[in-house]
Amino acid sequence: MTRSDSDSWDLASSVGATATMVAAQRALATAGPDKLIDDPWAAPLVRAVGIDFFTRMVDGEIPVVEGGEFDPVRMGHGMGVRTRFFDEHFLSATRGGIRQAVILASGLDSRAYRLDWPAGTVVYEVDLPEVIDFKTSTLRDLGAQPTAERRTVAIDLRDDWPAALKAAGFDPQAPTVWSAEGLLIYLQPDAQDALFDTITSLSAPGSRVACEFIGDTTVFSGPEWRAHREKMAALGAEVEIGDLVYHGDRNHIPDYLTAAGWTVTGTQVRDKYAEYGLEYGDDDLAVAFDDMTYLSAVLAGPAV
Repeated sequence: MTRSDSDSWDLASSVGATATMVAAQRALATAGPDKLIDDPWAAPLVRAVGIDFFTRMVDGEIPVVEGGEFDPVRMGHGMGVRTRFFDEHFLSATRGGIRQAVILASGLDSRAYRLDWPAGTVVYEVDLPEVIDFKTSTLRDLGAQPTAERRTVAIDLRDDWPAALKAAGFDPQAPTVWSAEGLLIYLQPDAQDALFDTITSLSAPGSRVACEFIGDTTVFSGPEWRAHREKMAALGAEVEIGDLVYHGDRNHIPDYLTAAGWTVTGTQVRDKYAEYGLEYGDDDLAVAFDDMTYLSAVLAGPAV
C-alpha cells in the first residue's frame, strides 16, 4: 500500500500492521533464551488483532530456519535490544525525577502496563482513536492494569496533537520524557522536523527524548532488504515496510536536535548488542543496517 498525505489505517493494515509486527517480535523477545525484556501482553495483543502470519509467529507455527529468514531467536534479539533501550530511557528519566512520559505513535506498546514506574508518573499514549480503543479494550478484557496513571490521547499525529495532549493534562512547564520509537521513517522529511520542533516547544529544561536514527532510508529498497522480503513473503508475511517508508533527503537528527538546544548521545546498533551481551550478525542484511543508531537527548537547562 503506497503512502499518501491523508492515508489511514488500523492495526491490520498499512502502517498500523507494523505495530502488530513489532508486538509479535516483542513476543519472540519475551519467549527467547536471552530474555532482555518481559512483555506478557505482546502475544495476546497480536492474537487479538488477528493477522494470520503474526498470529502463527507468536504461536510458534512458522517454519524455523536458524540463521535464516525466519529465526525467532534472531528476531527476538533485534526487538529485545530496541525495546530494552527505550525501557531504560523511560525508567532512567522517571527514576531521576521526571513524572510525565509521552509515547508518540504508541501502537501496541504496553509500557504503561508492564514497567515499574515510580509513584506519581503519568504516561500519555498518543495514537489514532481506533488504535487506542482497540488496545485499551483488549487489555481490559485480559485483566491488565496500568502500573502508572495512563492517559490516552486519541489523535492522528498529522492533526493538532499538542492541543489534545494539553487537554489530557500534559504540563509543558514540567520536564517530560518522550519517545519516537519506530516512527520517524514513516514521516515525510518535513514532518520529521515539525515533530522535533513541536517536542522542543513542549519541553521544559531537563526533558529527554529518544528515537532511532537511520541516516539513509533507501536501505529499505536496497538489494539486501528486497532479498529478505522475498523470502519472508514466501513464508506468508504481507507487510512490506519498504512501501510504507517516506524516502528523500532528511535533516541529520543529531545535528537538528543539537541546534535546537538538546545534548545528544548515540549508540550504533552493533554496539548496543554488545552492551547487552549479544553478538550482532555479519550477513548482508545485518551489515546494511549496522549504522542504525539509538539516540537519546536531554534539553539544555537544570538537570532533574
